Amino acid sequence: MKILDLFCGAGGAAVGYHRAGFDVVGVDIKPQPHYPFEFHQADALEFCAEHGREYDIIHASPPCQMYSITKNLKTARGRDHPALIPQTRKALQNNGKPYIIENVKGAPLINPITLCGTMFRLGVIRHRLFECSFVWPLTPPTCKHDGPVCPMWWTSRCKALARGETFNYITIAGKSFLMPEARKAMGIDWMNRDEIAQAIPPAYTEYIGALLLTAIA
Repeated sequence: MKILDLFCGAGGAAVGYHRAGFDVVGVDIKPQPHYPFEFHQADALEFCAEHGREYDIIHASPPCQMYSITKNLKTARGRDHPALIPQTRKALQNNGKPYIIENVKGAPLINPITLCGTMFRLGVIRHRLFECSFVWPLTPPTCKHDGPVCPMWWTSRCKALARGETFNYITIAGKSFLMPEARKAMGIDWMNRDEIAQAIPPAYTEYIGALLLTAIA
């Protein structure tokens, strides 16, 4: 089955769907040289309107900065953060195919489920919401924050490490992480720093892809 990956970034969601058995095609308005599958540089919603019916399912990850806690960072202040979720939902509903919309906590999604890295034995606390146009065939697992989490902000992190503290999990936000531990924690080894900061672990969409196949069957 073919899935269209809108606002695809460098392909965290795409790799999960691929592992679940889907043929994935990505679309993003920016070049994505590390995207591992067929890629089209285009406006995501325009591409969806023109080609969406050629696919079995559509996944969309519209920009999350409007709802993310990182919008309050000094480096993000004064930037334009478009709220594209309502437009995206309307475009997907008009298309008529099953769809998933992914975004951060606080985003205005309808009856979403929440996934976290701890549900998949990953070393990252990274909650993401998923709104789906189909009925979930299973109850999702629950978070298992069963150990200390490394402080998100760099100054706090350095102070904690200087005290000799150890951590079971990290968070990935802004620039406050080291690439080797981020790659291991996220299960992503092909992205650069900016890309992985915006990505979701492939384990999330591998799980959702399996649910999709069950729901369709």
